[in-house]
Amino acid sequence: MLAFIPRTRPWLGCLRSMRAGARGFSSTVRVCSDVVQETLVPREKIRNIAIIAHVDHGKTTLVDQLLRQSGTIKQLSATEQALFTPTSSAASNITADSAIDNGFITRVMDSNDLERERGITILSKCTSIIYNGNLINIVDTPGHADFGGEVERVLSMVDGVALVVDATEGPMTQTRFVLSKALSRGLRPLVVLNKADRPTARPAQVESDLFDLFAILGATDEQADYPLLYASAKQGWAQPTPPTPSPSGDLVPSTSPTATPSMAPLFDLILTHVPPPMHLDRTRPFSMLTVQIESDPYVGMLYVGRIHSGILRVGDVLWALDAEGQKVGEGKVKKIFARKGLERIEKDAAGAGEIVSVAGVKNAGVNVTLVQMEGWGEEGPKPLPSTPIDPPTISIHVQANDSPLAGTSGTKLTSQLIRERIYKEAETNVALRILPGPTSESLELRGRGVLHLGVLLETLRREGFELAVGPPKAVMIPDPDAEGRMLEPIEECTVLVREEYAGAVVQKLTIRKGEMVSYETDEEGWVKVVMDIPARGLIGYMAGEFGNDVHGQGTINHIFKAYMLYRGAIDTGRNGALISMAAGETSGYALAPLQARGTMFVGPGEQVYPGMIIGESSKPLDLHLNPCVKKQLTNIRSVIADDKIVLSPPRAMSLEEMLAYVGDDELVEVTPGRVRLRKVGGKRRR
Repeated sequence: MLAFIPRTRPWLGCLRSMRAGARGFSSTVRVCSDVVQETLVPREKIRNIAIIAHVDHGKTTLVDQLLRQSGTIKQLSATEQALFTPTSSAASNITADSAIDNGFITRVMDSNDLERERGITILSKCTSIIYNGNLINIVDTPGHADFGGEVERVLSMVDGVALVVDATEGPMTQTRFVLSKALSRGLRPLVVLNKADRPTARPAQVESDLFDLFAILGATDEQADYPLLYASAKQGWAQPTPPTPSPSGDLVPSTSPTATPSMAPLFDLILTHVPPPMHLDRTRPFSMLTVQIESDPYVGMLYVGRIHSGILRVGDVLWALDAEGQKVGEGKVKKIFARKGLERIEKDAAGAGEIVSVAGVKNAGVNVTLVQMEGWGEEGPKPLPSTPIDPPTISIHVQANDSPLAGTSGTKLTSQLIRERIYKEAETNVALRILPGPTSESLELRGRGVLHLGVLLETLRREGFELAVGPPKAVMIPDPDAEGRMLEPIEECTVLVREEYAGAVVQKLTIRKGEMVSYETDEEGWVKVVMDIPARGLIGYMAGEFGNDVHGQGTINHIFKAYMLYRGAIDTGRNGALISMAAGETSGYALAPLQARGTMFVGPGEQVYPGMIIGESSKPLDLHLNPCVKKQLTNIRSVIADDKIVLSPPRAMSLEEMLAYVGDDELVEVTPGRVRLRKVGGKRRR
């Protein structure tokens, strides 16, 4: 039985928390609860499951439907929808671009501002629902390969996974990656063929491809005997049989006339297929491996994980042990939080199998074991094994911004502040590696890809930092079998494109040392090309050139495959740069004749300085130009009116596009107000 203890004026603490705008590194919404839950959840009533899939296959939409149909999140009334004023507070998942669908706020799990803007999941997040008296903890994971580290570290918290696959695209690169990680941990997946209501769905072929993928990845007989559901997360239904065509030709769920299509089959399958954490012993001393860190303005750092053994109570003294068993921190437990939907529920105690957030421990981190010191016998407590993270493949150099415009828009300018913030990020970003840079004022950052590092730089930019970033490079390692030879990261690249544009894409990837693995066509005129290509060959191609080659009708995805022999230099043939030779404000009068020299990156009225790149030349050589010339004003009247100045819009590039575009002798200047390109030390390509 649950005992509820009301707290005095609970709304006051909630209001203060919302005003404080505390940012959780990977948390759901911070909502204060006015009750304290005192009883333990029986292990047989717990299910811990992760939702894994390739990007854009519908994970977050599926979680939205599960929260809605379980009654965890409320449907807004017509009046509430009319009065709905979204905020972008870091303490709320409801951001300024939240959309309302049938009275429900969509994408409630994507609480990060960057996630909302880009429409992708970057951080793994945990939520929970109650279904038929059972507690189902659901972990929503990213689909991009660059954020694969988020997937790897949360799999230690769950006892099963739901593999979501697009019924049209079928298994893709990230599908292979996340499935291989789940199978290696011995988890038994259940499969959801999402978007089965689309006319382009091909469930029979996708099922065959999926079974082949299980066989290639070495799944056991038990794992390969997976249950399968057909679903439409957008429409809110799942069923064990394929949808049937309606008289109008649309695919609709094949339910009885009296039944309402819903997610109930998926809920029931989770309860029957995912085992409860009965193997975790609550009679032993407490231990828990932390997989995430959250932040709270009042209780400080919160360490998230699944309790591996024992029972944790408020007031217990815990030690933090690193992977070698060395003590790195300690503290008394101040608060224990579980989740109910998007709220944090405060508890007095929690037992093995539950996913909780613990406050009060100092100097702990990710992949750190929290333990009680008593009751372990003569050998003492041992650290829990942590999941190994795949190595990073791309590196960049970061230093303080030293351009003539440094300090004009940012507030955090020194290398010391940058160093402290990046090392703090590495405590939670497990796929990030930090090494000393070529100078004492710089750092080398290694990550999973340009998108992974670009999101970090964008976060720093929004926090007021000014940085100078070098071009991304592939992380090379020496060949252990032959002295003097180097190995480079090779990516498995999958391209889905219209058949008329496939030739141009294959040619570009072949120039970048790509080797074709397979080439498949379908009846609709689409081509699926799989190629093995060096990671450095994709850096400059994915940013914008691919979109031009396929005229917006194609997708490209990649994932790390292995380290292989260095394949030689790659000449992408980028033209030279147009470099400003003057300081000041650009003018339309000066830019108009310069347009014939190439593509401009700046428009009139922008501040420039000597060495700043203002465009791309139409020739291989660099050109120094003066974009600040003003028309001389005299007191002589002219009968002929001035010619109208016609300027083409400048080429706008995002931060990731600039990282992919920047040359070896150039830097990206990242500031809160602008992102610019400049030459290093005024060098010029000759």
